[in-house]
Amino acid sequence: MIPRHFQITVALVLLAILVSGVVIIRITHKEEALTQQGAELAPVAPVVGGKQEQIQVLIAYDDDQALRWRTAEVFLPTDRSLRARETLRSVLSQYVQTPSPHPLTKGADIKDVYFINQDTMVVDTTSQFADGHPSGILLEELTLISLIETLTANVPGINKVKFLVDGKERETLAGHADLMSFYQTTAVHEMAKEFE
Repeated sequence: MIPRHFQITVALVLLAILVSGVVIIRITHKEEALTQQGAELAPVAPVVGGKQEQIQVLIAYDDDQALRWRTAEVFLPTDRSLRARETLRSVLSQYVQTPSPHPLTKGADIKDVYFINQDTMVVDTTSQFADGHPSGILLEELTLISLIETLTANVPGINKVKFLVDGKERETLAGHADLMSFYQTTAVHEMAKEFE
């Protein structure tokens, strides 16, 4: 025969499990209702004006140590900042795919771009862009040249470009290419000619 105190203990444990289950189900239903209500009240993002365009992107080829122009189909917004960001992303999308002529780590991306004035732009990249970038002066220069040249070819009027990593200044891209200074687009254009 099972002792009475043991029967009472088992009954209380089963009752606690039942009550806990009911409470968890109620909390889950309340959270789902709040989530649905929040989704209905959340502001709708404005529709970004723009269109699908064919643009020229300058792609680095590591094996040939060269830069070559390619055509890419990209949705480009009419807003200048968004247009610049999407132009830069179109280059990086070529580098993060497999196989790639100039492989970069997955997650290498452009977080945002900021215009300081009409001709000066700051590009904020993800940490993976720099942390996972292959080290070597040529590889780092090819990346920056391809980004800046593609940018100036598709977003006119930019004379200076600076790169940030995850919103912060960084001395170098992966140990060599300077990220502390602003790049003059005319000087970058001359460098690009040496690799084309």
